[in-house]
Amino acid sequence: MSLKKKVKTNRVVLSLVCIVLGFMIAFSYRINQNERSKGMITDRQWEQNISLRNQLIEQEETNRALQKELNEKQEMVRNYEAELAKEAEIYFNLAEDAEKYRMFLGKVKVKGNGVKVTLSDGEYNPNEENINNYLVHEHHVFKVINELYISGATAVAINGQRLTHNSYIICDGPVITVDGYQHPAPFEITAIGDPEVLASALNITGGVKDQLVNDEIIFSLQEQDGIVMDPIVGKK
Repeated sequence: MSLKKKVKTNRVVLSLVCIVLGFMIAFSYRINQNERSKGMITDRQWEQNISLRNQLIEQEETNRALQKELNEKQEMVRNYEAELAKEAEIYFNLAEDAEKYRMFLGKVKVKGNGVKVTLSDGEYNPNEENINNYLVHEHHVFKVINELYISGATAVAINGQRLTHNSYIICDGPVITVDGYQHPAPFEITAIGDPEVLASALNITGGVKDQLVNDEIIFSLQEQDGIVMDPIVGKK
């Protein structure tokens, strides 16, 4: 091969090498630019993701704090409700007790079921020297009244005269005096309460009824509905 042709061939090869090298440099530059560009977008997205994640974490922490506060408030409300319910029950019981005391003191009109006990003098016995042995006395009346109150009677009256917490009964021969008013026999003692309970208490073996019968007192007991007792006027 001649020198001239060899030089020409080298120039062609060199030109091809330069072209390929330039293409490779341009391609490499573009790849680097794309990678850099891609790297910048990824960084922004990452920063946005981090920011959103931090905001989400802060919001979750805030929600947890609010939920804890809500739970505490709800517990306080439940405690208040329990206290109010307890107070309401106390006030209800006080009101109920006050009404019972008014009934016991004779301050209000009362109506209800109950019993009527009639105590009559025993039959005349000519062989009995002491007439008082078969008459109804105040202690006989007291036994009946006390048993009625013990058995839950809320109001008691003798011959229609209502008793109070400070009533007194005095025996005066064939009559008894209740709070200054005289009543002859027979003595009707009415009481408002559970009829079955009151009757059972009076009829118990060896109880009030048996004791009075042993004293020659005529004892009768009736359960009654709709007993009415008016309030006592002028009593303190």
